[in-house]
Amino acid sequence: MAAARDPEATKARIFEAAVAEFARHGIAGARIDRIATEAKANKQLIYAYFGNKAELFTKVLGKVMLDLAVAVPVDPDDIENWIDRLMDYHEAHPEVLRLLFWEGLEYGATAELPDEAERQEHYRAKVATLEDGQARGVVTDAIPPRDLLFLLIAVANWAAVVPQMKRILVGGEAADRERLRASVREAARRLVAR
Repeated sequence: MAAARDPEATKARIFEAAVAEFARHGIAGARIDRIATEAKANKQLIYAYFGNKAELFTKVLGKVMLDLAVAVPVDPDDIENWIDRLMDYHEAHPEVLRLLFWEGLEYGATAELPDEAERQEHYRAKVATLEDGQARGVVTDAIPPRDLLFLLIAVANWAAVVPQMKRILVGGEAADRERLRASVREAARRLVAR
């Protein structure tokens, strides 16, 4: 008797393998055959479930971005805590920033992303949260909210994007990590201060 197929379990294995493959090798360097081998699935199933490699990457990145948004919503009433939670999330899930970095290398500054409209909507909601904070007077209105969000994300994420620079400039000991986190929180606090 043949083993029962579980399409959802297969999709989940493919997805997990794709996250790891794209985080490791980027869009151009990723290989569907490696994803299939790691997921214990055949290549045809990957194409049937997710489309071509670029479509699979878009779906992978979209899902990890959604997971991040749900896990760490922007909180204009407590920016320092939000920054801490964002840094914690990226330490626990380094693949998210790696995927974004690979996307930037692949598409650059001018090529439109396959899901750009959806991504803009995703960020519009975050910007609206900061706009609300500005309207209530808990966040400065000296910086436009979309620029402020970009700056806060950059300050929080840069150490995770270039860990070698963090080690060279800041140090690699636990005390160095904590000092940098305190500095990032202080920088964020000053960015939003009225």
